[in-house]
Amino acid sequence: MATFIVMLGPPGVGKGTQAKTLAEKTGLAHVSSGDLFREHIKNQTELGKLAKSYLDRGDLVPDDVTIGMIRERLGRVDCRVGAILDGFPRTTVQAEALETMLKDFDGQVDKVPYITAAESILVERASGRLTCRANGHIYHQKFNPPAKEGICDEDGSQLYQREDDKVETVTNRIRVYIEQTMPLVDHYRRGGRLIEIDGSQSVERVTEELLESLEQTGK
Repeated sequence: MATFIVMLGPPGVGKGTQAKTLAEKTGLAHVSSGDLFREHIKNQTELGKLAKSYLDRGDLVPDDVTIGMIRERLGRVDCRVGAILDGFPRTTVQAEALETMLKDFDGQVDKVPYITAAESILVERASGRLTCRANGHIYHQKFNPPAKEGICDEDGSQLYQREDDKVETVTNRIRVYIEQTMPLVDHYRRGGRLIEIDGSQSVERVTEELLESLEQTGK
């Protein structure tokens, strides 16, 4: 049976970074809803335009749009043995849709790491993020600045701050997350699949705890 791990955590907590690391360690594909949205937005598809209108306001993208993107992505070859899901599901409705969807891929959600941190830490981390225009490389004004201000170290393209990484938008995203996603945390906790991790620690330490927890729970 295919193995699927759902990563949970508010904006700025670093779950995307941890999801990529876990994907490398486990051999599972990293499926990021954010990457899927950006792919559609960059290609200016109808779904991309619709998703952008919500993301720019810091709101969640409607379920039917998100679920359609996820289903298509999970149908690709690299997801045959499973995947690390980053950014989806965000609500219990999406979680139920995922469970139904995974039956078609002979899989199920095995573990749900939940990374947390204080709101002040989240705002500082997320609002200082910079993205490279050419290939999406990520930097941070304080924690991971480029060698030359405003220029990507990897490809020399311009760095910019996305609308959904600005302080006002980040604060709203955190509020929306708490209001709409916390019931999902409770849903997975009741099901015995939640693994809680302190995201205020160093990236390395968070990775260590994640791997230890997954091993202890049988992954």
